[in-house]
Amino acid sequence: MEIKNKVAVVTGAGKGIGRATALALAKEGANVTIASRTMSDLQSLAREIGNVGRKALPVEADLTRESHVKTIIQKTVDNFGGLDILVNNAGIGLFGRVEEFSTQDWDQMFEVNLRGLFLCTRAALPYLKKKNESFIINVASLAGKNSFVGGAGYAASKWGVLGFSKCLMLEERDAGVRVLTICPGSVDTHFSRHSQTKKDTILKAEDVSHTIVEAIKMPQRAMISEIDIRPTNP
Repeated sequence: MEIKNKVAVVTGAGKGIGRATALALAKEGANVTIASRTMSDLQSLAREIGNVGRKALPVEADLTRESHVKTIIQKTVDNFGGLDILVNNAGIGLFGRVEEFSTQDWDQMFEVNLRGLFLCTRAALPYLKKKNESFIINVASLAGKNSFVGGAGYAASKWGVLGFSKCLMLEERDAGVRVLTICPGSVDTHFSRHSQTKKDTILKAEDVSHTIVEAIKMPQRAMISEIDIRPTNP
């Protein structure tokens, strides 16, 4: 897909991978709706996108609320005339042993990491399917494949993202909607402050955003459905 003049929605766009991806798509010529809980982060990013000559639509939203998700998609269509790319990046990570893990933390993580992703995808699909080609990118994690002590809740939510994405890919491929799941290892963002990976070898958010852009640019006949990104020397 040629990204120039396409319309993208990026969730969790205020920081980290979401911010880097929104900016990378804009540099390729896309107009971007950027969504997160913090408007000040979005306004800063919108200025950066404007500086590269593209339009940004910041939307402050809680993705666990269906009405907020519908607003993101409707504002995108109203402002830009359609939707070509959805990047489901928003997510949280809460960690602890199962015996000590609170029900509140468990529920919150699944609300954001799975319910929010489902709501965004369902709201976007009718518009994505109007295009000859469109793309959904779901940001999961290597934690969705690798077990570790204290990660039961987070890993389960990311396994859920992987399962959801694989089913969605099979459901929508005939409609021209390609679905890609990205599984990064530890990335140098505010999110990875718990990581023990060395700072000089840890992945950068731009490594992930570059991968997303290059996958989108593949010809329509080719669909990369899953990519793992690991530090070379962890």
